[in-house]
Amino acid sequence: MKAVRQLRASLLMLGLLSGCTNMSDIQNMAYVTTLGVDYVNGRWVSYAQIHNFTSLARTEQLEIGKAVPVWVGRGEGESLTMALANTSTASQMRLFWGHVHAVVLSERVLRQDLAEVYAAINRYREVRYNVLIYGTKRKLTDILIQKSLLNLPPLDSIMFTATQTNSPRSFILPSTGNRIIANLNEPGAPVFIPSIDIEPGDWSEDKKSRPMFKISGAYFFHNYKMRAWMSEEDLRGMRWAMKDLQETPVRIPGGDSTDAVLMYSRPKLSITPIVKGREVYYDLRVHADGYVIELLEDVPLPRLKSETAGVIQSEIETTYRKAVAAKCDPFNLQEALYRKYPHTFRRLSEKQDFILKPDSLRNIQVEVQITGLGKYKGRVVK
Repeated sequence: MKAVRQLRASLLMLGLLSGCTNMSDIQNMAYVTTLGVDYVNGRWVSYAQIHNFTSLARTEQLEIGKAVPVWVGRGEGESLTMALANTSTASQMRLFWGHVHAVVLSERVLRQDLAEVYAAINRYREVRYNVLIYGTKRKLTDILIQKSLLNLPPLDSIMFTATQTNSPRSFILPSTGNRIIANLNEPGAPVFIPSIDIEPGDWSEDKKSRPMFKISGAYFFHNYKMRAWMSEEDLRGMRWAMKDLQETPVRIPGGDSTDAVLMYSRPKLSITPIVKGREVYYDLRVHADGYVIELLEDVPLPRLKSETAGVIQSEIETTYRKAVAAKCDPFNLQEALYRKYPHTFRRLSEKQDFILKPDSLRNIQVEVQITGLGKYKGRVVK
């Protein structure tokens, strides 16, 4: 009888406990997937791109090719935190921020203090540390309503996936917020944010042109301040410093035409800083393995390797020259000096915040291997 009385008392107490009545059902919440941040007339403006549970869950009910609407909320305030809070003022549903995958910043924001932006976004407990960060020259509303192929949601666009999985031509890899902040706090470490843009004419649906995302270049920073923007074409030589690059093509010119196209992956760049007196020089060594994907002329493989090495060296020299003019360091040369000769780095950086000169790049040694000729029969000459 004592056990029965204890059981009845326990059941009575359980009935008096309050349940999770304040928890929203997953289908009754709006999921923020992208944040846009702008700075207009001294006030912060935030945009929240939201989706419902159906478009995020990839259920069997999701019809491929059916147009999926994109909802964007707007908030404004004297601080970024207030702007983000005001984004949900007129929301008819609870906004869940745990699915934020990307943050897009306007150029006006990039010219402000980047630390303030990241601190305000990252302080909220639902937002993850590893969100992708982009800058843009476009209107944020144009970026946030952009869709992918086959009318798929923006989650299936290059803004949320690695650029290399979509185009071998893209070589500016995305950066996460935690990595950007870590590099900003590291002496000599290069900091860049990819710039996202819209290409209006490459794709069409039937006869209607459909704009698509593209990575147009990168913004470079120093001490949390934006230093310059460089286009994708100007940064072509930077791809040989991207060790995680999955694929990148190299065109071998032959007069006014093309002799061959080779595909290279995961290049290895080693940097050797050399201190001579009060001057610092750098020797670069690049190693890359690739294979032939197009051969229009009968070119001997030794010559093919030699001309490929010449193209790579020329790209690095061109990018370095343009980067020095813009006071950018896409090859991580200053970080290499800091790691090997920290006293020299501090001595030089005390006098000037950018220590590279046009003649600082002394030698570039390129070693390439051609490991295959595609599906055609042939023998690779080592």
